[in-house]
Amino acid sequence: MSRKILIVEDDASTAAYVTKGLAEAGYAVEQCGDGRDGLFLASEGIFDLIIADRMLPRLDGLAMVSAIRAAGISTPVLILSALATVDDRVDGLKAGADDYLCKPFSFAELSARIEALVRRSDRAASEPTRTKLSVGDLEIDLLARTVTRAGKIIPVGAREFNLLEFLARHAGQVVTRTMMLEKIWNYHFDPGSNVVDVHIGRLRRKLEEGFGSPILHTVRGAGYRLAVEG
Repeated sequence: MSRKILIVEDDASTAAYVTKGLAEAGYAVEQCGDGRDGLFLASEGIFDLIIADRMLPRLDGLAMVSAIRAAGISTPVLILSALATVDDRVDGLKAGADDYLCKPFSFAELSARIEALVRRSDRAASEPTRTKLSVGDLEIDLLARTVTRAGKIIPVGAREFNLLEFLARHAGQVVTRTMMLEKIWNYHFDPGSNVVDVHIGRLRRKLEEGFGSPILHTVRGAGYRLAVEG
């Protein structure tokens, strides 16, 4: 069965170019030219991917993506826009987009990004739903959003919880600062701050003070690893 892609683009030449290329690649493509129609079609939940411009009539692209996410629709969204500053890209990702590609673009790169988003979506859909994560005596309840170690409740903030969950899902593996910036802060670039290190330091103190063994390890020159060692 062909993958279904929705293109929300008011520039006729761009829409025709992308639609033709994707159709030739075997995708089933539906296209509309404004944000309200895009939101209506996206709400049907029948698409595997949505490609949207930012500057759309009736409802701009960021508002459309935000509304899609507010409705609980998890369809991957790739924003395709001539607005190309770092702030523009950050705004797009914060609105709920999964990727951001600046115009002008090569169709080869667009195709590669689409394939990556579809693979990621397939992988997420196939993973069994887990409500708890455990690393040694550390337990993370994903539904209650609570953390305990050796049965003792550890108070953590929302960002710390998200960071700890990401580390736990990669338990025993080295997680780089870049990975954490992209996943937790939605930065697809290095802002040149020590935000990751500050949060890791705070989280480490909460996880380790008063307990017998370290669990959050620094891997010099690489990143961090959540693991029971020794």
